[in-house]
Amino acid sequence: TTRDAIAVDLDWRGQKFRIHDTAGLRRRGRVDEKLEKLSVADALNAVRFAEVVVVLLDVENAFEEQDQRIADLVEQEGRAIVIAVNKWDLKEQTAGEIGRLREQAGEKLTQMMGVPLVAVSAMTGEGLDRLMQAIVDAHAVWNKRVSTSALNRWFEAATSAHPPPAVSGRRLRLNYITQAKTRPPSFVLFCTRADALPDAYKRYLVNSLRETFEMPGTPIRLTLREKANPFKGKA
Repeated sequence: TTRDAIAVDLDWRGQKFRIHDTAGLRRRGRVDEKLEKLSVADALNAVRFAEVVVVLLDVENAFEEQDQRIADLVEQEGRAIVIAVNKWDLKEQTAGEIGRLREQAGEKLTQMMGVPLVAVSAMTGEGLDRLMQAIVDAHAVWNKRVSTSALNRWFEAATSAHPPPAVSGRRLRLNYITQAKTRPPSFVLFCTRADALPDAYKRYLVNSLRETFEMPGTPIRLTLREKANPFKGKA
C-alpha cells in the first residue's frame, strides 16, 4: 500500500496535471504505527497544497464518518473537491444507483452542496475520463470570478426576497457585497452589526450564491465587514 505521497505527471487531452497519490487515511484509533502516522501527515500536507482533491470512497462503504471528516478538511483548507466512488464494477448496476449516491452526498456534505460525484473502477478503468473532466470542471469553478454588475443584481434580488432579520428590535442593514478573490471564491459583505447577522442567514446567502452563479461543490467564503461610521467619535 502507499506510504509516501507519490507524484505523477499526466497529460490529458492537452492539459498538464500533477497527481499526488497519498496514503489512505484510516480512522484515528487504527493509526498506531509511527510510519503510518507519518504517512497520514504526508497525506494531510498534500491536501493543503493541492488545487483539486479527489476523495476516493469504496462503493460498499461510501460516506463513512472518516470520509466526511476528510471532506470537511478539504473544505476547511478551501480546496476544490471531487468525490470518486471506486469499485463500481463490483456494484450491481440498478437504475438510479448513481442518483442515490449523489443524494447521499448532498445529505452528508451539506457544506458543499452539489459536490461532483463520479463512479469509477480502478480495475477496469471505467469512469476515469469522466473523473478527469470533473476535476477540470471543479478547478474552473474554484477559479470563478463573478462580475460586479451580476453580483449587485443578485444581491438586490436575494435581500429583497428574503430580507435580513431584525435583532433586538433593530433590522440589520446590508450595504453591498464584493468578490475579494478566487481559489476558492471569496466574498466580503459590508453591513451594520456584523456580529449580529445569524449563521442561518449567512448560509442562505452562500447557498443562493452557489445556485445563482453555478458554483457546485466548491468552498465559498463569506466574510462580514462593518462599514465605517462617519459620525463615530463626533459630538
